[in-house]
Amino acid sequence: MRARITYFALAAVLVGYFVLVGSRGVLLIRHGSPVTVVFGVSVLVLPVIGAWFLWQTTRFARRANRLAAELEAEGGLPVDELVRTPGGRIDRASADAVFAKRRAETEESPQDWRSWFRLAVAYHDARDTPRARKAMQRAISLHDSDGSRTAALG
Repeated sequence: MRARITYFALAAVLVGYFVLVGSRGVLLIRHGSPVTVVFGVSVLVLPVIGAWFLWQTTRFARRANRLAAELEAEGGLPVDELVRTPGGRIDRASADAVFAKRRAETEESPQDWRSWFRLAVAYHDARDTPRARKAMQRAISLHDSDGSRTAALG
């Protein structure tokens, strides 16, 4: 819950920043000289890129949470079997052992979104965020394509 509150607070600050930067870009364009118009248009590009990035990140998080809820309803969420240090950090050897199991599970059934979801969690626990994100994107893609086939058959 804390992460969700932090995410929404940061997103609100970012949207405020987009409005501020966008208004400055409009003011530069309104000034009318060729240099300020070019700067104004350049400044307006930044909030557009930022808004697109925020939208993609939010969409990714919502879709991943939807998969987590579905997996939880099935009773298939990965069990936390990680060894932790007294400070609460995940033991690296423990994360590597769990990762090896999840990777083998995914290699056995590469078209199962559930195994990709669990692999993404293992990557995250091993602090490999880029691969965790790619694995989760694969899980989402497989889930969505599986759902479209099910809807077409039904």
